[in-house]
Amino acid sequence: MKKILIIEDDESIHQIIEELLNKHGYQTYNAYSGTEAILLLEKESYDLILLDLMLPGLTGEEILAKVNAIPIIVLSAKISSDDKVNCLLSGANDYITKPFDSKELLARIEVQLRNHKNEGRKNLKYKDLELLSDHHTLLVCNHKVNLTKTEYAILKQLLLNPTQVIPKNKLLDLISFDTEDCSEFSLKVHISNLRKKIRRYTEDEYIESIWGIGFKMSE
Repeated sequence: MKKILIIEDDESIHQIIEELLNKHGYQTYNAYSGTEAILLLEKESYDLILLDLMLPGLTGEEILAKVNAIPIIVLSAKISSDDKVNCLLSGANDYITKPFDSKELLARIEVQLRNHKNEGRKNLKYKDLELLSDHHTLLVCNHKVNLTKTEYAILKQLLLNPTQVIPKNKLLDLISFDTEDCSEFSLKVHISNLRKKIRRYTEDEYIESIWGIGFKMSE
């Protein structure tokens, strides 16, 4: 049974969504504030998140910045194109304005769950690197390299966005649900260890430091 976290502070809307999803075979979990949602995300894994933007505590936009590897559908009364674009660029997978049609919501949930299932089976490739999603293993020029959980989480984020500079604080937020070892000092240590492991099999530099900002994959 797929697990869906509903983050919505309006109790009537929350109840409508919960009853709809339960009726169609989904297991639902409930958060009525951004702060409560983060606490739940730290304790439990979910297949999908339905996220309101205007929340007490942390806002929906702040939650978007912290969540990684879980499909997120934003359900919001904000209807401007700027709000939609900003959310989609910040990590949301879909955006539905309120009031919403129940059949459309169910269809969009099904699409995101299907897409996420397919994406989870794909390895991430960049030049002579291939990150194996099923084994938490890196291939460098077809040589097998074992990674720690933290190294895997860091490299995964860099490979998902190979042309973008990822700020250090953003990278720490992205991996925070994959590992507890995510201080700025430890991030630098893990990046250094990743570089050493890659250099065993190639002279090419793959992880570039952008001074004062963060890291990216070298082009």
